[in-house]
Amino acid sequence: MKMKKNITKNSIFAAVLLLISIPIFIGCEGKKPAIGEEHEILVVADSLEFLELESILTDVFGKVIYTPQPETLFELTRVKFSDYGNKKRRKNIIVIAPLNTGSNVSNHISAILDSNVYSLVESGEEFVFNKYDLWAENQLVMILTSPDMETLKQKISDNRNDLLYYFQKISNKRLFKSLYNAKYERRDVEANLLNKYGWIIYVQADFLLAKDAPEDNFVWLRRAAHTDMERWIFVHWIDNASPGLLNADSINAIRDRLTKKYYQTMDGSAYVEITEEQLPAVSEVNFNDKYALMSQGFWRFTDQGGGGPFISYTFYDEKTSRVYIIDGSIYAPKYYKKKLIQQVDVTLQSFMTKAELPAEKIEILMDELD
Repeated sequence: MKMKKNITKNSIFAAVLLLISIPIFIGCEGKKPAIGEEHEILVVADSLEFLELESILTDVFGKVIYTPQPETLFELTRVKFSDYGNKKRRKNIIVIAPLNTGSNVSNHISAILDSNVYSLVESGEEFVFNKYDLWAENQLVMILTSPDMETLKQKISDNRNDLLYYFQKISNKRLFKSLYNAKYERRDVEANLLNKYGWIIYVQADFLLAKDAPEDNFVWLRRAAHTDMERWIFVHWIDNASPGLLNADSINAIRDRLTKKYYQTMDGSAYVEITEEQLPAVSEVNFNDKYALMSQGFWRFTDQGGGGPFISYTFYDEKTSRVYIIDGSIYAPKYYKKKLIQQVDVTLQSFMTKAELPAEKIEILMDELD
């Protein structure tokens, strides 16, 4: 199964035209890292135009997630065009205006679009242009524009998932870079998993191998056990499997079976299960270039003694005929959990089978076994 590509040939063509034809988009070498809060998006917009756009932008980028507390994915901060130069190193920036409104931002966008790109915007074929590392390393500057305000709002609404994904992806990239440290990587654990099972996942120094159960094709990595900020990751795989297992009912049933056995309280009197009141939201995603189902939901102990959010990816690997379930949970009753679940999510996305690993990485890990 293949995921539909989000970027059309016209998008790529337009972006290339934009970036090669505009002096303002000529980067310089040796950029400093982008700065600012991970969850903040600066919106460079005229005040009156922002009033019209604020609702749809907040709906798309300020999406509320429940962890179970309500938290927003991103927070929007409007910036005047005259202040843009002082804030251009921020991590996430949107420059937005319809064409030909006479506002400073609209004039700026019109000035930087060459005639070919301008025509694509006027015809409605293009409305979003992304520039990475424009003013700083690991930065995303997104330009949103259309022939008029109503068209622009409709385009944003129709493409909300793609627009949000762009910022989530680069945020995950920055987060993984901050989490990854070769000096503290548990290569011994990674090498053992690769040698025994044919896959690896990034293991930070403070994660412990809590359970290695080959009889169930189950591995559990645990961080900060028996504290008020635990993180749990498990990998489960089914050999000689069918892609038909990629459905929500099967995924939920398998998860509950595994957590009932392995995610128990210390005295064994209770175990983890998916909450019945709010079943996980399941969506189709691209997981490292593979079709996958992403499940996001909540777990609880059967004695009602605690709970929290979880996220998992389930996909079929054709080369090994395996179905993999890679799952991350948070137990942090005293804390907001959005950043924690994002950290777990980023770790899950480091998963690779042996066939996907570069030969150099395999050699380095195999040296750990000598």
